[in-house]
Amino acid sequence: MSEYWDVYDRELRPLKDKYERDDDKLMPEGVFHIVVNILSVNRDGNILITKRHPDKPHGNMWEISGGSVQSGEDPLDGAVRELKEETGLSAKPGELRYMGQIIRESSGCIHNFYLYEGDFDESDIVLQDGETVDFKIVAPDEIRKMTVSGEFLDFVFDRIKAVYRDLFGQKYE
Repeated sequence: MSEYWDVYDRELRPLKDKYERDDDKLMPEGVFHIVVNILSVNRDGNILITKRHPDKPHGNMWEISGGSVQSGEDPLDGAVRELKEETGLSAKPGELRYMGQIIRESSGCIHNFYLYEGDFDESDIVLQDGETVDFKIVAPDEIRKMTVSGEFLDFVFDRIKAVYRDLFGQKYE
């Protein structure tokens, strides 16, 4: 089944067209879709990370939860859906805190970042077939080490340390 995205200009003004997902081509210049990123932090201050399926772009690399907002879907609802699909964690919209936005001209993505602070542990995680193949719950410094060693997606780390400064602090800049 095809996945469709609503598309916007750089100022988030809706465009009339919808866009059918195609991982093999870039968004047209000046056209953007919304991607949600969810940093999940448990009661111990540790972060849930997932390993991408080997058949996906950047396969076997570690990242945080997230994905594209579907056509007709609000970004917050998309974040709730992506978190549930990829990890099995059921957050209510009020439990996700909007943390900021990064616009990537090169990929046509408007990234919205959310923080989920929940009472979860390993027994609560259910991975999505075809999307994720493993997970870890780690301290923020472990993500830095995994990025340096090439295991965690460096561009994702750059984004999360910029948006979630309270967790990652200035020492990672």
